[in-house]
Amino acid sequence: MELIDLRSDTVTKPSAGMRAAIAEAVVGDDVYGDDPTVNSLEQRVADLFGKEAAVFTPTGSLANQLGIRTLVAPGEELLCEANSHIARAELGAAAVFSGITTRTWRDERGLLDHSNALSFARPNSGPYLVSTTAIAIENTHNFGGGTVQSLSEIQRLHAAVQGQGIAMHLDGARIWNAHVASGVALKEYGRYFETISVCLSKGLGAPVGSLMISTKERAAKARVWRKRYGAGMRQIGLLAAAGHYALDNNIPLLANDHDNAKKLAKACQEAQATVVNPDFVDTNIVGLDLAGAKLSAAEFASNAKSEGLLISALGPNYVRLVTHMDITPPEIQRASEILQSLLQRAFVA
Repeated sequence: MELIDLRSDTVTKPSAGMRAAIAEAVVGDDVYGDDPTVNSLEQRVADLFGKEAAVFTPTGSLANQLGIRTLVAPGEELLCEANSHIARAELGAAAVFSGITTRTWRDERGLLDHSNALSFARPNSGPYLVSTTAIAIENTHNFGGGTVQSLSEIQRLHAAVQGQGIAMHLDGARIWNAHVASGVALKEYGRYFETISVCLSKGLGAPVGSLMISTKERAAKARVWRKRYGAGMRQIGLLAAAGHYALDNNIPLLANDHDNAKKLAKACQEAQATVVNPDFVDTNIVGLDLAGAKLSAAEFASNAKSEGLLISALGPNYVRLVTHMDITPPEIQRASEILQSLLQRAFVA
């Protein structure tokens, strides 16, 4: 049985065209700054967001960590939403590696309410209290269900922290999805953040790769810390070539992923109205709330696997589906049928 994999958009395989680009890449030793393909990718991505420089990293978590450590000194404070990737899925890296204190606020579905963030901010707190020196925003918000942040809320937060000694970091692992769904230009997003992370191995289909984007000065510091963390790499033009191919070809394909996610959400709602609101599915992530079901999220995911569908159980009552470029229309139809059958059984009286 051929499995339909909706665990994440990281499960995509490089296409034939991408593999050809990898094979043909011109490479050099990146630790010495000699790889022309990664150098050009870093400058290209920096330019896309109106920034000076970027640093290629193997993971989005590392790109985030390099960004925030250039903004927050040991013993200072980072604020982020309670269910953000930095808070929940990077294994305490900010504390372990950078001595950063983190506090969180809660937003419904992860959607930024600038006043919630500001209510926690404590800049310039003196010698006896922790000072807030950065705020991180995730766009799209993974555990919020792929929600797209309101540009106006980002602008309000940015305006409020000016002159306060508080910088802003964008966890833009899926900023490409936000850009396609909202129509907001990448440079417009870039205006409001001192540091940005972006990922090439999620919706864009590259096998590996993220970038931390900022000023030349911060990028230079991040490059030192990247090597200190053991992530100095050599002939990574092979990976950078995949990134170039992804940017050349795959951003428009994200709209298909968004349409497929909406189809899955509607199918699930038809089977059990309480599990998802399709109106809240903005991009390629569908979160199902199984509260009231006869089985746990883990059991639901196990049953789905038995039917040929891979999904992620990310909480006692929460499962996540993520559409991506390798999923075909017949697979979306089959996945919808499997989910409807499972949901009807899970909630039968």
